[in-house]
Order: sequence, then structure tokens, then C-alpha cells
Amino acid sequence: MKASVALTALALAAVAVSGATAAWTTTFTMHNLCPYPVWPLVTPNAGQPAIVTDGATIRLDPNGLASLAFPAAAAWSGRVVPRTGCTEAAKCVTGDAPPATVAQVSVNAAGGLAVYSVSLVDGFNVPATITPHAFDASQTCPVLGCAVDINAACPADARVGAGCKASPQFFKEMCPEARTTATDVEAMPQKCFGPGELKVVFCPTN
Repeated sequence: MKASVALTALALAAVAVSGATAAWTTTFTMHNLCPYPVWPLVTPNAGQPAIVTDGATIRLDPNGLASLAFPAAAAWSGRVVPRTGCTEAAKCVTGDAPPATVAQVSVNAAGGLAVYSVSLVDGFNVPATITPHAFDASQTCPVLGCAVDINAACPADARVGAGCKASPQFFKEMCPEARTTATDVEAMPQKCFGPGELKVVFCPTN
């Protein structure tokens, strides 16, 4: 690894402006409550700027001991893959390849829209939820994702290394508010404008 940053909450501040008068700011944070370190891989969607310096590897120490902020562009969308067991050679036990939990986030779109989900389409390695904070009571901003440690319940024939690559039906039964196929959507509706924060939490039940 060319650079390494140890932290437990990563804040990515972003501001979007529409017209001359309206502005929205949503802070995107990550928090690790797992009893082990997590190395999240933050990847922008096509056409979006990188918000992590090239060559930097982020380490989230367990149980929330530090924080760090990165500026993002006016509107940003991308994905976060939690990785575990990473070494100095940037090789990780889980998360480098499927199976892997994927958090998908878009902040500061038109009108301050925030769109988010947790996908198990590529399998599961770390429990993760996305929780909005500081939003108006009129907004529909549910907590979405998978708080269950599926690894502990993964069928033997679905185990892949330290992760789980089970059927969409199995994942949906375990985590109904996570996406399990390419066309899947959560039963809980989402229409969230202008939340003050979107927090990706790893191992939230801890």
C-alpha cells in the first residue's frame, strides 16, 4: 500500500447547488462497529470524481476510535465494498472479489436527493446498513441494508472462503431490506431529500 489511513468514521462532505438560491449538503460517513478492522474500497461511478487519493488505502479500526474527512464533488455517487484481513501488500481475505457486500450511495442530486442501498448480488462478507440522519420529518428516509451476520448462518455449500455466496432467496429471507438481484428493490419505500448525513455502518448490531 502506498498510503494508509487508520480511522473508524470517514466523512465525505458534499454540496450540491441548484439555481441561485437552493443548496443542499449531505455528509457521507462510514463507521466500523465490527470487532475487527475493515478496509473499505470506495469507488466512484462512471463519470464521477474519485474522493480517495490514488494509492490510498483506508483502514477503519474497530469500535470507532478516529475520524477523517474527504471533500467530494457537488454531486457524487459510487460504491463502498468492505474488505477484511488486508495485508501490507493490499491483498484482502474478503472483499477483493465476490462474495462481497456492496453499499451503493448517491448524494446531492437534483433537489438534494439521496439514493442508497446495500446489495448482496455479489454475495456477503460483512454486515452493513445505511442510516440517514438529520432529515425533515416529511421525508421518507428508511434504514436499509443487512445487519445480520450471514456468515454464521451460511449453508455449507454456499461458503466461499470467509464469505457467503448463497441464493437470492436465502439472502432475502435473512435481509429483506437488502437487494439480492439486479432488479430487486426494497419493500420499504425511499424518497429522501436533503438528509444531513448518510452513514454506512459495518456490523451495526455490535
